[in-house]
Amino acid sequence: MPPLISIFQSNVSDQGISSKRLVTFFAFVFCSIAFFANLFFGYTIDSNLFEGMMYIAIAGLGVTAAERFASKGSEQINRRKRDVL
Repeated sequence: MPPLISIFQSNVSDQGISSKRLVTFFAFVFCSIAFFANLFFGYTIDSNLFEGMMYIAIAGLGVTAAERFASKGSEQINRRKRDVL
């Protein structure tokens, strides 16, 4: 599987592309484009639009990072306890 596609894969068993990761990536790309357009080409981006996309990117990154540290469910915890004993 190509590395770029595997970034967007969901951690659940269906292995589909995670929509929140995709939306977060596009929000980051649009914020980056707006930043460089303002910096190098003199375009003015509406601050409300930029802040909205920035908040989407920040929230998506936070949710995606929180998935790694979230509880994995009682079944997996019980399985780990049995493996230890």
